[in-house]
Amino acid sequence: MALWKPDPSFYPSAKMAMQAPPERHAYVAALNPAGTDKPDAICVVDLDPDSATYAQVVNTLELPNIGDELHHFGWNACSSALCPYAPHPHLERRYLIVPGLRSSRIYVIDTKPDPRKPQIIKTLEPEEVMAKSGYSRPHTVHCGPDAIYVSAMGSANGDEGPGGIFMLDHFSFNVIGPWELHRGDQELAYDFWWHLAQDVLISSEWAKPSQFENGLVAEDLLANKYGHRIHFWDLRKRKLQQTIDLGAEHQMLLELRPSHDPRESYGFAGVVVSTEDLSASIWLWYRDNDQWQIKKVITIPPVPADEKDLPDLLKGFKAVPPLVSDIDLSLDDRFLYVACWGTGEMHQYDVSDPHNPQLTGKVEIGGVVNKKGHPKVEGPLLGAPQMVEISRDGRRVYFTNSLYSSWDDQFYPDKMTGWMVKVDVDPGGGISLDKDFFIDFGETRVHQVRLEGGDASTDSYCFSS
Repeated sequence: MALWKPDPSFYPSAKMAMQAPPERHAYVAALNPAGTDKPDAICVVDLDPDSATYAQVVNTLELPNIGDELHHFGWNACSSALCPYAPHPHLERRYLIVPGLRSSRIYVIDTKPDPRKPQIIKTLEPEEVMAKSGYSRPHTVHCGPDAIYVSAMGSANGDEGPGGIFMLDHFSFNVIGPWELHRGDQELAYDFWWHLAQDVLISSEWAKPSQFENGLVAEDLLANKYGHRIHFWDLRKRKLQQTIDLGAEHQMLLELRPSHDPRESYGFAGVVVSTEDLSASIWLWYRDNDQWQIKKVITIPPVPADEKDLPDLLKGFKAVPPLVSDIDLSLDDRFLYVACWGTGEMHQYDVSDPHNPQLTGKVEIGGVVNKKGHPKVEGPLLGAPQMVEISRDGRRVYFTNSLYSSWDDQFYPDKMTGWMVKVDVDPGGGISLDKDFFIDFGETRVHQVRLEGGDASTDSYCFSS
């Protein structure tokens, strides 16, 4: 008689996940911009320091289509499968769900039996995705306890929206349908996360497809037409309960990172830019009695720059905005990492007291003006810290440099190439670049990183440590 056992990479609590074996491989979304006539790919990077191929790309799975623009892909299943209200312990963390933001196509990629040789086992064509979900431009994938959740930026009937969330079946990977039952006035979409034990889903706002596909629309930014609200939903009833507007000047409310401890009711949200002063900011959401509140807890100012050193989009401002494009929270809820894609910095904040973050570390690499290099390579680097991923034990941070191909070309017009680096973390606070870890992807640009066995932005936990 066969005995079902939960996937060994599923953990009831974040503390147990932190004690897991270290990651051996990373899966990296690699994209080839329009005009290259090359498809996007999933690259496998060796992260085992005892391996002869450490810090190298050991395999590249090229996709069969051109122009997908891979973005925030994710695992089919994770530790949320152990949550008591919808347990699926017989799932395994095996498949990568990989959406094409530009094509609206979704690939299902099997990482077994050989994790170095992933293979496509199913493709959801855009016509099917749009017909069954009502959405287009799939963006972010999260493994939920009852299904696979996917956010989308556009609608199927009239591309401009509303954007929202749809669900895929855990087993067949077929589109189940749109998630929302009562959306209220929510229109823009981007990231989403949850407090599973509290039946709360949180969502953020970026833009309509016409505001990002061909680059940042300066007129819309200055008119404050990008997203600036955060939404709180009843997860079970799939109903919008509360919306908070941060203020129209706080443009592009993007990444959301809730506390990993299910007893807590807070999380962090990143805002790309303020149209008042070009600063970026981090906001804390928290519950006060029965209402959600949000407040700014970190402000990162712009850096003055000579107009001649700036891309056309920024010349009139004579400054480089930080452009916070991603944030990530360590599994112990202690350190928040903030990627400043404009100035070329990765910040580490101690958020043990989430209401009073303290800057504890910073590394510099790339940047619109600085173009600061890496010890392992000669010359300046284009791009800057963008997508961030933290190992389960919190000792290693990996990041890549590409945001979105058309935006890359606006802010880094000198033909950005792709690279990935690693930061080592001091357990007491502080970070430093690993001088020997630099992966050059050439003309191929790289975005989301997923770690074998899970990472800090993949899993959600329903049990406290």
